[in-house]
Amino acid sequence: MQHTTRAYGGMTVAPHHLAAQAGRDILAEGGNAVEAMVAMASTIAVAYPHMNGIGGDGFWLIHEPGKPPLAIDASGPSAELASRDFYAERGIGAAEGIPTRGPLAALTMAGTLGGWQLALDQAAAWGPTLPLSRLLEAAIGHGRNGVAVSDSQAALTAKHLAALAAAPGFAETYLDAGQAPATGSRLRQAKLADTLEHLTRAGLDDAYRGELAASMAADLEALGSPLRRDDFTRYHARAVTPLEVRLGKARVFNLPPPTQGLATLMTLGVFERLGVSEGEGFAHLHGLVEATKRAFMARDTTVTDPGRLPRAPQSWLTSEALDREAAQIDASRALPWPHEPAEGDTIWMAAADGKGRMVSFIQSVYWEFGSGVVLPQSGVMWQNRGISFSLDPQALQTLEPYRQPFHTLNPSLARFDDGRVMGFGTMGGEGQPQTQAAIYSRYAHFGMDLQQAISAPRWLLGRTWGEASTGLKLEKRFPAPLVEALKAAGHDVTVLDEAFSDTMGHAGAIVRHPDGLLEGAHDPRSDGGAAAL
Repeated sequence: MQHTTRAYGGMTVAPHHLAAQAGRDILAEGGNAVEAMVAMASTIAVAYPHMNGIGGDGFWLIHEPGKPPLAIDASGPSAELASRDFYAERGIGAAEGIPTRGPLAALTMAGTLGGWQLALDQAAAWGPTLPLSRLLEAAIGHGRNGVAVSDSQAALTAKHLAALAAAPGFAETYLDAGQAPATGSRLRQAKLADTLEHLTRAGLDDAYRGELAASMAADLEALGSPLRRDDFTRYHARAVTPLEVRLGKARVFNLPPPTQGLATLMTLGVFERLGVSEGEGFAHLHGLVEATKRAFMARDTTVTDPGRLPRAPQSWLTSEALDREAAQIDASRALPWPHEPAEGDTIWMAAADGKGRMVSFIQSVYWEFGSGVVLPQSGVMWQNRGISFSLDPQALQTLEPYRQPFHTLNPSLARFDDGRVMGFGTMGGEGQPQTQAAIYSRYAHFGMDLQQAISAPRWLLGRTWGEASTGLKLEKRFPAPLVEALKAAGHDVTVLDEAFSDTMGHAGAIVRHPDGLLEGAHDPRSDGGAAAL
């Protein structure tokens, strides 16, 4: 049995142990939570390339005692040339949809590096800072010396080999003689290491307005992407006001559109109104699944580019709106579910320093390995987040230039009335709001130990990781009577073969208590860990 990690000096949690260690080392040298997270974000971009990278996007929630949480949207918009006409000229219409791999899937700016810089700028007022060269040191070393290929990278490369192998630069970077690498084999990424080292000299802004920007823009254009140099120059990460929901014991925060943060907060708010008094039984699971359905329906009619919202997302999180949604849930019957879900591959991490500051952070390239395109000069793998746009002009997510696509990414942070602060999150596309609600309800409502709240069996409504089924999937550790009760209530249940399934995502959490005690937990479904001082 895994146990919750406890310490007082500082803590990091990540789905790859090298990232957690990199952040802990920064905290040990007196770095703050934001600096630790930049070290973690750069390291995991090297160590877990199928899940994230510097050619993708990121979102931050930063807690500082006595101040409102700071949210950072570091997601990139579509290119100036990324229009429905651009694809129509290449014989691609609404029926075909945007290609999911290759240069035509690389149509949105990568924002995560801009988010690193904005977060560091915000944290500069906290005191002496460490140089960027120190923050990126671990990532550069792992890129040059190599990392051991993880089980999930090996498995997902093999699963999607046919789709990825043809993407420019992919085979040379991630395959072994044209085949998926074996678990434990050494993956070196020398070009990416050189790029990160260049940024330590030129600064992170060079990725948008300097030499690196010129290199990446030239490579993308030559390969056939609609992205151009002006798209880089135009980009800036943004500080935004987080969404929040008031629960009985806490205020919980998440990111506004274009993320699905609304779905996480709404699921928690609706579930609390159901009055479930005991965890892990039918009422708990059925209640959260039905609350998720209400939240997803609201999300799918609301969340889009922030400049084109049909309704204020916060309006779904008022007491009155949550009461109305909860009143529509049948405590004994499942709502039929013809929902069309979203996919996504992502990492979530947290860092807490000894001064009470905490970061909840998420970084992604969307699908595993994103577009699959690895830029020849920089070694940067580019995301395919823009494939969530539609080529249907009537769609809420219709493609237009400069538009932000829908994001599954959504890190959470809770401030409890008793002084505790909790950063929590997961990867896993559609599963993100569901897993976050499972972890929070287990810990906050039903008093489960933090590690057990993450390790306990989980469920997924809809699909993620390329699954075709949109029903309710359960890990096989759930008791048979509970499974039968869910089926009897009308849920379309599938019991997975695995006791701990990657389908359920890779979650983590850190809780800081008022006396400074830190508790950390990571997902046994991942290659991760919690590291502490």
